[in-house]
Amino acid sequence: MHSMFDDRQWLAWLVKVRIIILTFLLGIELAVARFTASSLPLGLFVSTILLWYTISVFYVLLLSFWEEYRIQSLLQVLTDLLLVTLVVYITGGVDSSLNFLYPLVIIVACILLPRAWAYLAAALAFLLYGTVLELTYFGVVPSFSTTHPGWGALQAIILVNLFAYVAVASLTGLLVSKLRQVDVKLKDTSGALENLQALHQNIIQAISGGLITTGLDGHITLVNTAAQKLLERPENELRDQPVHQLFLDPLPQVGAERAHGEVRLVARNSYRKTFRVMVSALTVPERGTLGYVYTLDDLTEIRRLEREVRMQDRLAAVGRLAAAIAHEIRNPLTSIAGSVSMLSEVPDLSDEHRQLLQIVTRESDRLNSIITDFLAYSRGKQYQFAKVDLLPLLEDTLTLLEHRLVAQSTGIRIERRYSVREALTLADGDKIKQVFWNFCENAVRAMREGGTLSISLEAVGDDWQINFADTGPGMSPQIIEKVFEPFQSNFEGGTGLGLAIVYQIVQAHEGKVWARSKPGQGSVFVLRLRRLGVAENRGASRATRQSPAVESAAVALATEGRAHG
Repeated sequence: MHSMFDDRQWLAWLVKVRIIILTFLLGIELAVARFTASSLPLGLFVSTILLWYTISVFYVLLLSFWEEYRIQSLLQVLTDLLLVTLVVYITGGVDSSLNFLYPLVIIVACILLPRAWAYLAAALAFLLYGTVLELTYFGVVPSFSTTHPGWGALQAIILVNLFAYVAVASLTGLLVSKLRQVDVKLKDTSGALENLQALHQNIIQAISGGLITTGLDGHITLVNTAAQKLLERPENELRDQPVHQLFLDPLPQVGAERAHGEVRLVARNSYRKTFRVMVSALTVPERGTLGYVYTLDDLTEIRRLEREVRMQDRLAAVGRLAAAIAHEIRNPLTSIAGSVSMLSEVPDLSDEHRQLLQIVTRESDRLNSIITDFLAYSRGKQYQFAKVDLLPLLEDTLTLLEHRLVAQSTGIRIERRYSVREALTLADGDKIKQVFWNFCENAVRAMREGGTLSISLEAVGDDWQINFADTGPGMSPQIIEKVFEPFQSNFEGGTGLGLAIVYQIVQAHEGKVWARSKPGQGSVFVLRLRRLGVAENRGASRATRQSPAVESAAVALATEGRAHG
């Protein structure tokens, strides 16, 4: 806050007021001289006013480069007193109506200078005025007055003006002193208020939870730093926006049964986040409710971990049960297949019977294939970690796939988008190839009418990110939620274990995998593996390690990064 007694501002104001008063006086005196008989020496008066104008312009220029404002104030007060005396002398001395300019100069001195200087200015004004009157009275200088009062009357006029000047200096000095005290208190109070506002602002910006305030109309008025990070949008984009448009779900209401709830938000990277929102009324005493306060907590990771734990438990139970009965199913299945094979060699079978036996054989083989995949999924796996380059592994997979696509005339085109020439990591090359093949196979199955499979590889932070994007029909959020679970195949004849095994392999590599998709807009499967330096630090102690069966909690990574589309 600027002080009301800022010397520079007062000096600038004084110059403006001086120019206005001079212009007003010049106009009045010219009008009087034109329309009345006057002894005013018009040329001398106009020259004095022009001199005053010139000095005022000089003070304006001086103010722009000289910062000794106290000395400038003293110079201007002295200059004004001298010029006022000259103007009073020219306009008639004792008959002049312009001696009111002396009190104005004294008031300015009280404002710009210490109180003692204000009294000195009053004394100087008295001396100058008295000197003019006495010099003209004794004929030392020419007189422009029309009246000639006696010596006693003259002394009375001088004494009255002395009393007036001292009274003006005293009262103005007292008033200015009070105003200065008020100014100091105001600055102290303003400083305390600014400190309090800064403290409150710092507290709001420093809290770890997101905070949003709105008016009664629901438009955002304040967003703290944590809320900006959670919403992934800057404050200038959020301010004045309706708060309910930010989220997919309705916000809790003040006064409702529950003033808190969970809402979802689609971030700019298309990931879906989950927030816990609490709302309360922003109430000010004597003014009532002015708006609402919303606090946000990010529950995305907590909900992901909860789903992962639930899936771990469920898959552990299923794995133990299924692995136990898989062997029991395989033994009679082998007997059934052998018996059917012997029956098919009987020469007296009709064509209808042979067709039925073929169906039994084919379905037995399919059931055996499912059991084989499941046992491969549920058994522990050995991983041989070594330094590998992901680009050759990816190229081997895509080359094999291209030959098959051409041979089958599928109409599917493969696009490669590599932003690096080498992608080193610590991994089991054969297992990573299996991951690549599963992603490519699913993409091909999704594009029955042909399309484009785009594969990109880039560095993202400490990871290599590989995207497998198809132009198929896409998937709904419900399918994405379970896409990495066992037995969740959406393709005819699939066992639903391919992506579950993919998740198991990626988990063993301490990587991440998730899917993004919208119905009608294709699907993208994203794989992230640690770059070599980071991977070596994490995997220095594991040349070969065992992966447990229950490590395949596939659904948890489907929501890694909240990739719900």
